[in-house]
Amino acid sequence: MIDETLIASLGLTDSDADAMLMAALAGTKPGEHMESFLKEQVTEQVQGKLIKGKVIGFAGDDVVIEVGLKSEGLVPKEEFEGMDIKAGDEVEVLFEGYDEEGGVALSKRRADRMLAWQRIVDTQKEGDVIEGLVTKKIKGGLLVDIGVPVFLPASQVDVRRPGEVGEFINKRVRAEIIKIDLERKNIVVSRRKLIETEREQAKKRLMDTLKEGDIVTGTVKNIADFGAFVDLGGIDGLLHITDMSWSRINHPSELLKIDQKIEVRVLNIDREKEKIALGLKQREVSPWEEIEKKYPTGSRIRGTVVNLMTYGAFVRLEDGIEGLVHISEMSWTRRVNHPSEIVAPAQEVDVVVLEINKDKQEISLGMKQTEVNPWELVGEKYPPGTMIEGKVRNLANYGAFVEIEPGIDGLLHISDMSWTKKVTHPNEAVKKGDTVRCVVLEVDRDKQRISLGIKQLHEDPWLNAIPEHYKPGMVVRGHVTKITNFGVFVELEPELEGLLHISELADHKVENPQDVVKPGDEIDVKILRVDKQDRKIGLSLKRAQWGDATGATEESRDAKRGATPAASGPTPTRGGMGAHDAMGTDKIRFS
Repeated sequence: MIDETLIASLGLTDSDADAMLMAALAGTKPGEHMESFLKEQVTEQVQGKLIKGKVIGFAGDDVVIEVGLKSEGLVPKEEFEGMDIKAGDEVEVLFEGYDEEGGVALSKRRADRMLAWQRIVDTQKEGDVIEGLVTKKIKGGLLVDIGVPVFLPASQVDVRRPGEVGEFINKRVRAEIIKIDLERKNIVVSRRKLIETEREQAKKRLMDTLKEGDIVTGTVKNIADFGAFVDLGGIDGLLHITDMSWSRINHPSELLKIDQKIEVRVLNIDREKEKIALGLKQREVSPWEEIEKKYPTGSRIRGTVVNLMTYGAFVRLEDGIEGLVHISEMSWTRRVNHPSEIVAPAQEVDVVVLEINKDKQEISLGMKQTEVNPWELVGEKYPPGTMIEGKVRNLANYGAFVEIEPGIDGLLHISDMSWTKKVTHPNEAVKKGDTVRCVVLEVDRDKQRISLGIKQLHEDPWLNAIPEHYKPGMVVRGHVTKITNFGVFVELEPELEGLLHISELADHKVENPQDVVKPGDEIDVKILRVDKQDRKIGLSLKRAQWGDATGATEESRDAKRGATPAASGPTPTRGGMGAHDAMGTDKIRFS
């Protein structure tokens, strides 16, 4: 007969048991035992189903369970993990059939999973939130134990897919059920969808309650060159690098790291674009609040060079306060091309506060102001008229810079190099490295300029010497130096030239002066005029060629043309004495 315990554990009625017995009797064949047939019938009816049994003892590492059949079943103790099992306890196990030796095969672990699966199916649905322990990494994702193993795809682990999903193993996670497959007994969950849903809800709550000026706690989620993104619990805010510290920082990573929790102040909220600007330094009082009282204009302070740029050096006066020493404020006398010529990073320097712009948080500093301005004394040391001697330090198109003393240069302009010679470039008169004597013409202390002159060392020959030695009507000899389309320049003395206009080359009309004279030719010319004011001498070739024999005719022609007759006195003729020879004097150099 069938054991009553088995009938009860299977939930069979008496009629079901009787039917099984009648089937056994009706199917019995000669030589076949009733016990064997009953085993087949029981296996067919209950294999893979849950049955109730009673713990009757222990056999080594196994638990002996009576389930109402002729044989007891053995279940490993490890399948009762977490249970204080003892004899007499009733347990629910899975009947798996009979083993090769005729023993009953039972499983507590599989029974628990079937119970858990049924419990989940009965209590959970798609969209519900579950929590479980990540047990292992498999192809495409993770297995999460929620009583039964469920699949968490790698793409659903987080909002930003992690580099290695294996880091979640042995961690408890919350996720949303996105699919339940009853036929395959498979459940798929998504941690990402849960996070997105919760973040959206949290973002809405945050945007409804958050206001500018609030101090909030967030988690650093990402760091970029320009700043860091901070998770406020539903929405990320941007903490710009300029709002991290009152002191200078080169990169946000100097202050922050990923997953660090920080307190920040809300600076600005754009609810339409859902953007939040955050500040870290704004949690403290700005050191710029009392800046004008702390560092009044003109005060002298000691600071540390923290950064060099092509245009100047930044000096830290205290944490959060830096000023700029512009390259032009580093030396009174030295021409500085780069700040590194004067200072180096980390060097301590004395500076003077020149100007403060509190709104822009800028301080202008000066280094040269800590020393006496040598230009304050230049006017006293080198008044106009002082003779100086210096070395030509540099040349420019407009003149030469002469070093008067270390750091003090004077400008020798090309117009002050010669009274008589037209200087187009300073290298025509001086060379770099030459030592020259000059006279101080003017000192401009405000613009830090000294004007020098060489020609002023001598009297202006146009005042007396030239008018005395060269008079209208004289015929003198010179050589052609330059030919232009309007006439010819003739050198009469070193550095003294006169202009022979094209109309004074010949009696006939001259189209090209080179048809008459060539550069280097020596020619006799007649002086028409000496203009002291414009410093010019007008010459004539054709009048010199007329000679003494035609002097009267010449005067007659001049009268007809409205020209002023030549001055009275002897008029040297072509081939006769030169002008200076006639006056009994030697040729002189005008400068």
